[in-house]
Amino acid sequence: MQDLKPLILVVDDEAANLRVLKQILQDEYQLSFAKSGQEALRLVGQKRPDLILLDIMMPDMTGLDLCKLLKANPQSAGIPVIFVTALNDEADEATGFAAGAVDYITKPVSSAIVRARVRTHLSLVQAEELKVTRLKIIQRLGRAAEFKDNETGMHVMRMSHYAKVLARAYGLGESHADMLLHAAPMHDIGKIGIADHILLKPGKLTEEEFEVMKTHPQIGADIIGEDDSLLMQMARTVALTHHEKWDGSGYPRGIAGEAIPVEGRIVAIADVFDALTSDRPYKKAWSIEDTLRLMREQKGRHFEPLLVELLEQNLDKILDIKQTFVDE
Repeated sequence: MQDLKPLILVVDDEAANLRVLKQILQDEYQLSFAKSGQEALRLVGQKRPDLILLDIMMPDMTGLDLCKLLKANPQSAGIPVIFVTALNDEADEATGFAAGAVDYITKPVSSAIVRARVRTHLSLVQAEELKVTRLKIIQRLGRAAEFKDNETGMHVMRMSHYAKVLARAYGLGESHADMLLHAAPMHDIGKIGIADHILLKPGKLTEEEFEVMKTHPQIGADIIGEDDSLLMQMARTVALTHHEKWDGSGYPRGIAGEAIPVEGRIVAIADVFDALTSDRPYKKAWSIEDTLRLMREQKGRHFEPLLVELLEQNLDKILDIKQTFVDE
């Protein structure tokens, strides 16, 4: 069975230093060792380590030069590098960080400090990997909903980018808006749970069929579930609330005004704008003018009034996105 312990590459031209670090780390990690920069590059090419402990003062290729090479290569740029060196003044540390290192340990090393620094930086890497994995899951689940629906992948791309523009205009921070960009593709994931004869019906739904359709936000929230990830929490919020209306006449809970999470309010207007201005099997695209006229009529009813105004104020950006992500 494959060893699941993180792999650490230790690079130092002095065998005694390699032995010290081996003694400190061998119980918790897989280790590989290199006595030169060239040997280290070869080992990185063979099996990507999770972290590198790197001496600076080495013949032929210094640790600084090796670190710069690693950071210049997309295959190794993400590997955290910790310098372990006898150089210990502030200028040396600044040079090390400028080369791309994430930390700096001075010799002679303390066992407790080495273990703590290694553990910290590996946990940061794992947290980033988890974030990337969750984002991929959200994107794939969003695609699953597309396969079930009449809507296209370009619709999901457009409305997600519209949502980011509106979020920034609303005053949300860049990271909040970026998270909404990534969460918005999950808005209709609940349609996976709607029977095809209802979801794909070309004509108007009966009252009974529409009642079934109105369950898809709750189904979406149930699919995403409860999670400690802020991204997953936002995706659940968007799935659950994007059909709520400002006046309380929406579904599934009939909440109104600011009781509707801002992410749901933003996705609602982004989703409707794109749906109206795009061709569907059951309708032709509306003109921008007709779409905006309807949205003005729905100020304070379907949509938060401020968001309708922000949509119009940012229409150039919205239309640029529409041109970028054209249906094939």
